[in-house]
Amino acid sequence: MDTRWLDRQQLGAWVRLVTVMELLPGVLDSQLRRDAQLTHFDYYVLAMLSESPERTLRMTAVAQRTGATLARLSHVVQRLETRGLVERFPCADDRRATNARLTEAGWEKVRESAPGHVETVRQHVLDALTPEQVTQLRDITDAILSRLDPDGSRAALYRRYDAD
Repeated sequence: MDTRWLDRQQLGAWVRLVTVMELLPGVLDSQLRRDAQLTHFDYYVLAMLSESPERTLRMTAVAQRTGATLARLSHVVQRLETRGLVERFPCADDRRATNARLTEAGWEKVRESAPGHVETVRQHVLDALTPEQVTQLRDITDAILSRLDPDGSRAALYRRYDAD
């Protein structure tokens, strides 16, 4: 098989994307650790629960929405549970399944943490772009997601904010 090497323009775009993927998680983590004593993944789990009916989801649904393995998610939820931000309990519909619910303290943590997190996202990503570039970014990530998520198993997560 012949290797389809990247040309200079493609290589430049690729290396820039990799650099963003390497730097952005640290920026998000640093702000949330400093201001809320949360990792970005902790915040993401809390946010997914906060946006769910009764602030409750099955652990398998949380794992699917966050892209985490059940083992990683269980560890993180246990840590959040110890802090009183989340509680786990058996699912009423299926006793083999476990639900996770955001506690009142967890809801308060999300409400306190969100403004700083949004400001960090704005400062480091969105405010660097024109409105046209934001639209282009969405189109570019949709094109990439069509390859990374070909069956659309996570599409409900990223398409729920699309305008009608």
